[in-house]
Amino acid sequence: MTRSLKGKTLMITGASRGIGLAIATRAAQDGANLVLLAKTVEPNPKLPGTLTSAAEAVVAAGGQALAVQTDIRDEDAVAAAVKAAVERFGGIDILVNNASAISLTPTPLTPMKRFDLMFGVNVRGTFCCTQACLSELIKSAKAGRNPHVLNMSPPLSMREHWFKGHVAYSMAKYGMSECTLGHAGEFRPHGIAVNSLWPRTAIATAALQMIPGVDLNLCRKPDILADAAWWILTSDAKAVTGQFFIDDELLQSHGVHDLDRYAVVPGTKNLIPDFFVD
Repeated sequence: MTRSLKGKTLMITGASRGIGLAIATRAAQDGANLVLLAKTVEPNPKLPGTLTSAAEAVVAAGGQALAVQTDIRDEDAVAAAVKAAVERFGGIDILVNNASAISLTPTPLTPMKRFDLMFGVNVRGTFCCTQACLSELIKSAKAGRNPHVLNMSPPLSMREHWFKGHVAYSMAKYGMSECTLGHAGEFRPHGIAVNSLWPRTAIATAALQMIPGVDLNLCRKPDILADAAWWILTSDAKAVTGQFFIDDELLQSHGVHDLDRYAVVPGTKNLIPDFFVD
């Protein structure tokens, strides 16, 4: 089949900057419709990027944009965003659960407010958005539009190594991955694909820059995840589901071997490895 997202409608959470915006602009290059969900509408000097600037980037890349300020922990707000998407574009074909909260802290240094934020955004938000989009994804499948759900979450690995030091964050990210595992099986009869995508190396984003000690020059750019996501979202939903993809492995399997272009500093050999990749 011809690989393209032209005319498809994607809803992407956490879309005002970073990985979410990169996936959105890559889809826009095909002529896709983008429903951009995020909380940020006012500029923040520490975290550049707003829904308005994201929508402008999508339009400049060749797509159509609908920006909806949404706290994905609020089921009424998510339902309203889905309704707005359907009113504007007629339906939803793809959901990308990208929004995530992070705190790489041990148990004594993880306030319950932060614990609740990570579970509210990562786990509840992913489940809530998937649930809210399901009826539209089923309609997309019946219309032969190849619907997908893509969760930006790691492969499941029940090793102590990936939990110690940041138990709360690990549980919250694996909660997203458990949605992939369960929803892939639940939605398979409908012809809806559900997969996860995760980076092998740290990705240079504004959020990562706020973590002490991280050198963004030793990271890859969000573009690598955007290109990898494109390959997943243009694959046959009935054949490719329930998988946990690693960005560079996926790209190489499709003949993309020049990964150096994704490095923040081309030629860098000792890139920072990401978490959860055995």
